[in-house]
Amino acid sequence: MSTETGMQTGTDTDIDAPTEPANGPGAQPATTGGAGRPAAEEPAAAVGRDGAGGGGDARGGGPDGARAELAAARARRGAELDRWLAELLAETGAGDEVALVTVGSHGRGELTPGGDLDLVLVHRGRPDIAEIADRLWYPIWDRGLRLDHSVRTLEEARQVAGSDLKAAMGLLGARRLAGDQELADQLRTAVLADWRLQARRRLAELAELTRRRWADQGELAFLLEPDLKEARGGLRDVHVMQAAAATWAAPGPGERVRAAHDLLLDVRHALHETTGRATDRLVLQEHEAVARALGLADGTALLRAIVEAARTVTYAADHLWRHVDRYCADRSRSVRAAGAVRIERRPVGDGAVEHDGEVVLARGADLTDPVLPLRVASAAAQAGLPLAPATVERLADKVPPLPVPWPAEARDALVSLLGAGAPAITVWEALDQAGLIVRALPEWERVRNRPQRNPVHRFTVDRHLVEAAAGAAAMTRDVARPDLLLVGALLHDIGKGLPGDHSRTGAVLAREMAVRMGFADGDADVLETVVRHHLLLPDTATRRDLDDPVTVQTVLDGVCAVPGRGREVLEILAALAVADAQATGPAAWGAWKARLVEELVRRVDARLTGTTPPREDLHPAPGDLALARHDGASVRVVGSRVTVAVRDRPGLLWRAAGVLALHRLVVRTARVFSAADVGTAVLDFVAVPEYGTPPEPAALEADLRRMLAGRLDVAARLEQRAAAVRRRPGVPVPPPRVTIVDDASSTATVVEVRAHDRPGLLWRIGQAIGACGLQVVGARVDTLGAEAVDVFYVVDGEGRPLETPAALSSLREKILAALR
Repeated sequence: MSTETGMQTGTDTDIDAPTEPANGPGAQPATTGGAGRPAAEEPAAAVGRDGAGGGGDARGGGPDGARAELAAARARRGAELDRWLAELLAETGAGDEVALVTVGSHGRGELTPGGDLDLVLVHRGRPDIAEIADRLWYPIWDRGLRLDHSVRTLEEARQVAGSDLKAAMGLLGARRLAGDQELADQLRTAVLADWRLQARRRLAELAELTRRRWADQGELAFLLEPDLKEARGGLRDVHVMQAAAATWAAPGPGERVRAAHDLLLDVRHALHETTGRATDRLVLQEHEAVARALGLADGTALLRAIVEAARTVTYAADHLWRHVDRYCADRSRSVRAAGAVRIERRPVGDGAVEHDGEVVLARGADLTDPVLPLRVASAAAQAGLPLAPATVERLADKVPPLPVPWPAEARDALVSLLGAGAPAITVWEALDQAGLIVRALPEWERVRNRPQRNPVHRFTVDRHLVEAAAGAAAMTRDVARPDLLLVGALLHDIGKGLPGDHSRTGAVLAREMAVRMGFADGDADVLETVVRHHLLLPDTATRRDLDDPVTVQTVLDGVCAVPGRGREVLEILAALAVADAQATGPAAWGAWKARLVEELVRRVDARLTGTTPPREDLHPAPGDLALARHDGASVRVVGSRVTVAVRDRPGLLWRAAGVLALHRLVVRTARVFSAADVGTAVLDFVAVPEYGTPPEPAALEADLRRMLAGRLDVAARLEQRAAAVRRRPGVPVPPPRVTIVDDASSTATVVEVRAHDRPGLLWRIGQAIGACGLQVVGARVDTLGAEAVDVFYVVDGEGRPLETPAALSSLREKILAALR
């Protein structure tokens, strides 16, 4: 019974999904103005396609008053139709054993001016049913109303519902208008019982149908001319949720989803009223008129309201279908629900565990820790898992806001979240729905749900920023500071929504936000420069002559705004140009633009050559050397800092890193110093627990001493642990990159490793270096979010740097092999 077509005389073809009355199968629901909205009681003076009111003039009382009038108009029209249709059936002389029921939007009390009537005439085998039907249908057509109709016995209705999914969803919400009450109750009770009995099959069919519709119609929140009913996040999805909930195997729409549904229903009503057509596609030229009919300021305000509602529905729908997928795949769920089988809870990070395919809080999670939401979100994204909605709501309700400036752990968790790539988008949306993003980043409110009235852009401003950051995660190997790339991508359009050039206003905001996040002043300057010049490379490459020296000089002046960080800024801008364009849409990036940007970057980089930023001095401080006692070894554990001073020996770094991995510690930073003149090496680690509480310092120190004394087989212990742990694959990450840095040192070979961080990473790298017969005389190890950027100074057995290409190639290949 399609609301998109006119008169039909055959079987139901497209029935709107139902909502089940709260008082059970067969009950008579009250006429409503929307999902859960009470109906107005006053009767309408007339019934027709135009409903109440007309024209699209703004109503009094602002948006709330305008929407209340629309709801009242639907209720009046529905009540009048109910009375009139009941009278028509009485005039046919049908008597007993015939019932007239309504399904679809009229059945739910949501009939808009362009909606049609979906009616089913149910009977107990009456031989004169065709004559009764004719006397019923023709007056409706004569009145000019759109009618979708069918005539069924109770058994025929059950058979149609059993074979036609859309018909089944319509009949689930059948509402009696007139006639045999018992027959109408039996119809709905029988269809509902069949629906629940076949829940797995029908839910699987419904999931497939829904996802096919999403692919065809696109996502309502990100379309300039959306279909309010059929697009993903539209009215149809709420109706489908209600049908899924009727199985008792899936949750129904909550209060926020019902409110979003009512907003979209009001928009649909205003669209029908202002256009005088039965259309559900909100085209650009109708935006302003529909906004006025709803009492909104303009078309942009209308789109923002639609985006908010659609994202609420989409978020709930995604959770519903994940639940349905697990239910349909697990035929033992009924047994598990009874407690016969315990669902495994597997740690995925500090304070977070996986439970039934979602990330929830660990039992000992500290709800007074302001970093907890970002830490749990990061763990979920890195594991490629969604956050459970109840967990997000609990975090929003219980956890205090972040202090200013943020602790380093919060900044690292944000970078790790963004560095997960595509899975970060789902997790970010969960945080956003609970209000946690705006709480942490108040400036986000300006770009949240902000439409971009440019067909080149696929997304709203806020979603574009998250998409750009997720895309930038694939390019973290191309930059020295992946954390600044990811945060820069997240903030590059933060100035949109403010007066003036969004690059300039955004740069000011980005610096303020960076300082609040706890970035050092120099890093905040880099982020400010990146946001200010995020369009510099693509705009210059496509609009200027690359052979003109002024072109390169212009870019050079921009990237060198932060002294000594020009190459770093250039790397970030080059990666951001790609991520920004790809997140914009397919028309914003192509081979031609890519070649021009790449050539421009090459020329600017050539001008920057020779301006290498100062390197950290890799020499031990006198205080560190003093740690070595007369026995030649010292271990000190203070909080997260672990310092080892010992007589230098081959393999010291990777064995110490292995001991930390045994204690489930993740190395965030490490500095390795070797003082050849005194034969002492100092290893200085900052290591945090992979999850849970830190190990006992005494136990960690004891194992480090056993390792130094040769009484602990680190490799064997790590292999035993790896064999006992079942790890989830996690999210796809860019491949590791190993670079031999030429001319960086005259006394050692400098190896730079960029890789996705994971437990035991430093152990694997050090073991590969040791397998080449080399010794680490200095190292700088940094973990930026979930990305490791490590530099190792290595020498051969005679204390000299590697010289032959074969030796350098072998070293590089062995490290890469260890990281695969």
